[in-house]
Order: sequence, then structure tokens, then C-alpha cells
Amino acid sequence: MPFKAKILIIEDDTPVAMMMVNVLSRAGCDVRVANTGQKGMELARENKFDLITLDVDLPDISGFEICSELKQRHLSYHTPIVFVSGRPCENDRQRGLDLGAVDYITKPFDARDFVSRLLSQVGRARETLS
Repeated sequence: MPFKAKILIIEDDTPVAMMMVNVLSRAGCDVRVANTGQKGMELARENKFDLITLDVDLPDISGFEICSELKQRHLSYHTPIVFVSGRPCENDRQRGLDLGAVDYITKPFDARDFVSRLLSQVGRARETLS
């Protein structure tokens, strides 16, 4: 049975989240969505994901706070986190990477490039853990 990457999307913009789900599902991924930081944290605590995408600007908690918290938890410590944000600021990108994210993608983005970058990170993480 082929490997099916399990991806958590933490994104409050529903059309963006649905587009992400659509392109990742077509690429063969198993995708879950949380539209608040709190819900995303709950899902990350209760499940093992191969990758988490995280928006910076969420209605309840900053994506930076979530990244910091997830990188301290045992279950998600090794899970690659990719920020997907409408904030193209270099300082935000650097802050995300400093907190432990493996990539920072700005919206709007090319769907093929998005899928390719995420699956590349999943593959890299699987190689590291095996």
C-alpha cells in the first residue's frame, strides 16, 4: 500500500483552506483542517501528522505562538511545519524559520509549487526518521 502523507492545515480563510485541501487530496494526501489555532493545537496533540501548514494570522492565537508550542511537544516535535501566510515580510519569514518551521510560503501561491514543496518536506522528514 503506498504511503499517504497525513497533513494538518491550520488556516482560517475557508476558500484558501479548501483550495489547499483540494490540491493536496489530488496529490494523494490525507488532509485535516482546523480554522482556529486552538482547534489546530488539539488536532496536533491528538494525532500524528507528517506535516503541518500554519497561517501566521489566525483569529485566536498567532501562528508563531502555535509553532513555538508545537516544537516543544513530544508528538509534534519532529513534524515539519510550513508557514503559509499572506504576510510577505522577510522578518516574519525569518521569525518562522527561527521558531523551527522548515519553509515559509506566501499567498497567493502556485498550487503545483505548493504541493511540491510540502511533499518534499514530508519526504525529507521520513528519510531523517528512518
